[in-house]
Amino acid sequence: MLRFDVLSAIPALMTSPLQFSILKRAISNNLVDVKLHNLHDYTHDRYKTIDDYAFGGQAGMVLKPEPIFECLDKLSAEQPYDEIIFMTPDGVRFTQQIANELSLKKNIAIIAGHYKGIDQRVRDHWVSREISIGDYVVTGGELPALILIDAVTRLLPGALGDSESALTDSFQTHLLDSPVYTRPSVYRNMPVPDVLRSGDHKKIEEWQQEQAIQKTKQRRPDLLEP
Repeated sequence: MLRFDVLSAIPALMTSPLQFSILKRAISNNLVDVKLHNLHDYTHDRYKTIDDYAFGGQAGMVLKPEPIFECLDKLSAEQPYDEIIFMTPDGVRFTQQIANELSLKKNIAIIAGHYKGIDQRVRDHWVSREISIGDYVVTGGELPALILIDAVTRLLPGALGDSESALTDSFQTHLLDSPVYTRPSVYRNMPVPDVLRSGDHKKIEEWQQEQAIQKTKQRRPDLLEP
């Protein structure tokens, strides 16, 4: 079983997606376990303060080091972590290759940043990877954490109904996926390509490869660079 521990300022943002579809099934089948930890539970003042102003006058609030350190002190004493990940816009861009690597781990902690970010001392002391979901900024790290958890979970054996489905996803072969069709074979005078209904598996594979290459050239030529 792969275990995720997520440290968050607002863990309630993550509860609903974990209760549906592939994530719910993977959790129910004991393929993955997702524990949410509220940073407010690791404060010691009456207001449960987890953020403060940045030194140097920079705009925006910063997550304080104490709640994160204390939470990770407690968790790391219970089990060792293969990775402690901080979701941040200035991290390494998340890719299918990283998802593949993480799917082989057993215990992963994720720090979901909020406000302007987290105190640098947390990053220096605890974090093994810093990951971004793209070149843009969202309100907090909860949604990026869910994206990472979903992308990794679907790679676990038994998570998908079709065991080969994840292996043929876009990016697994450095190509975007080829077009897919289903019944009816003709809809509003738009037919499914004949080759997909031919039953000739060799020709179908050649067509799919050609379509994938053409789509990748048009939309993501960087994926074809050596």
